[in-house]
Amino acid sequence: MATDTTVMGLGQAVALLTASVVAVPLFRKLGLGSVLGYLTVGLALGPFGAGLVSDPVAVLHVAELGVVMFLFIIGLEMRPAKLWALRQDIFGLGLAQVVTCGALLSCVGVFLGGLTWPVAIIGAMGFVLSSTAVIMKMLDERGETATPGGQRAVSILLLEDLAIVPLLALVALFGAFDDGQVGSAQQMWLNVGTAIGAIVAVVVAGRWLLNPMFGLVATLGGREIMLAASLMVVLGSALFMQWGGLSMAMGAFLAGVLLSESSFRNQLEADIEPFRGLLLGLFFLGVGMSLDLALVAREWLIILVGVLAFMITKAIGIFLIALLFRESWREAVLRSVLFAQGGEFAFVLYAAALSHGVFDERAAAIMSAIVILSMALTPLFLLLFERYIPKEKVSFDGVETAADLQNRVLIIGFGRFGQLVSQPLLARGVDVSLIEIDVDMIRAAGNFGFKVYYGDGTRLDVLRASGAATAEAILVCVDKAESADKIVQLVKSEFPVAKLFVRSFDRGHTLRLIEARVDYQIRETFESALVFGKAVLVGLGFSPAEAEDTARDVRKRDDERLALQVVGGFTAGRQLLRGNMTTPEPTPLTPPKTRGTALSPTTAEVMEEKPADGGRAPAAGAAPPDQAR
Repeated sequence: MATDTTVMGLGQAVALLTASVVAVPLFRKLGLGSVLGYLTVGLALGPFGAGLVSDPVAVLHVAELGVVMFLFIIGLEMRPAKLWALRQDIFGLGLAQVVTCGALLSCVGVFLGGLTWPVAIIGAMGFVLSSTAVIMKMLDERGETATPGGQRAVSILLLEDLAIVPLLALVALFGAFDDGQVGSAQQMWLNVGTAIGAIVAVVVAGRWLLNPMFGLVATLGGREIMLAASLMVVLGSALFMQWGGLSMAMGAFLAGVLLSESSFRNQLEADIEPFRGLLLGLFFLGVGMSLDLALVAREWLIILVGVLAFMITKAIGIFLIALLFRESWREAVLRSVLFAQGGEFAFVLYAAALSHGVFDERAAAIMSAIVILSMALTPLFLLLFERYIPKEKVSFDGVETAADLQNRVLIIGFGRFGQLVSQPLLARGVDVSLIEIDVDMIRAAGNFGFKVYYGDGTRLDVLRASGAATAEAILVCVDKAESADKIVQLVKSEFPVAKLFVRSFDRGHTLRLIEARVDYQIRETFESALVFGKAVLVGLGFSPAEAEDTARDVRKRDDERLALQVVGGFTAGRQLLRGNMTTPEPTPLTPPKTRGTALSPTTAEVMEEKPADGGRAPAAGAAPPDQAR
């Protein structure tokens, strides 16, 4: 039986998921990003590839909900006060970028492409609206969404979302002039008024209706009803905005902002997150499917020149605007790379231009192909940016480098751990040298009366300059286990006389430090966890003496277990852990005829002590929890 490829069936869905599961992790492993992986899969399986799905437009209509849900989650993290603080970036930086790039690209279309002004303007403005899905996905993967640069990118994207309303009105106006319908200007103002009314309606509903509704659902409904209510709010706000002529993503973002201070915020985010990730991936698959390879083959020269001309011109405009707003050179280049492509709103604008007679079918197809190719090239350009653009040099204004330090104690690392460690020493008048690699931390410490020098403790020359050769004690308080291990190795090799005190991160790190024969090590959360546990026992009604005895016993058993692990490996001493599940202790098939002989006093004590009922060992092969993390 022939397969109907106009509607996605179960077979097509399984094939798309399988290809995505294989290709996307591979592309991420290669450093190309998940977006390019999805686009490649869509191109390979779409109507112009294997032909598994012949109607990518239908896929895009469904998958656009992924962008909608993505913007809803961004809105949940963007409280109204925070959004208000970004108003200058939205209506200043964002508007300047849109207007400047639109003007430059329009001139390219007229003078390089020989287009009429209406076609050039609509084509240019469609390309100006960058892809929210691509940019936010790449920022999210880089962990930069919450950074100042990421927040400015979000501000620009919000302005571009708002720009779709006047641009659609402009398309209608161009179409009306071509048809001689001067009265359509009234329709334009009607569309603008409708859009403003839709925004006001969503704000009013979010401000006074959503919280009471979720409270009622949480009280009377079940878990599945709460999930249905979450989806209803996201999709309903998106649909309402679409009725008003705005983008669905803008409606979802507004709903998220209005719920950002709600007590149901975390629940909403947890409900929407799985749908968001899956549908966003489907959106990129749909974009890849939409690339008409036959058209690209026929019009390859026009499309190639169009992609290069539009991306380069737009990147130059973005770069100049970023410098005009006094942003760093590297951030200006990064924003140029991220925003140089067209976006999903271009398809909406070009479809409207086609329906109003501003575009013919050939122009709409070519412009759509240019946008899709630009979206596909962006991850590659970002990869080149990371590889060849050097990172900004850190400013050392007001920061001194460690040189010729001569103090009794050297503390390496002045984060939250090193700051507390220094207090008893300074209280007793001990001369201390402090070095740290984080310039911002050094400046912040200076505001509180600390003289901290810049220095990388993993380098031998820095240790010498910091006085390690004459220090009586060296305290390793860095926040990375690998760095701590390297410092320990250097100190034990080059400065063996100094006493070495090291911050440990977990049990495995502690065993490595004991093997390296440091003078003292402590897991950074061990003592605080014991104090916390004692406070809980007292809060539950146990006497302070009982709580103290229990903590002392836990400490003793931990020391014994650690001694056994040094000899027998990480899994040794499991019987000393108290678990909350009773499991049988393994016994030999044939009981031994003679009792085992202890090789050390510590082992003898362990052999004589039997675990309490609740202290049986975990099942064999189970990974023991690290109670001292």
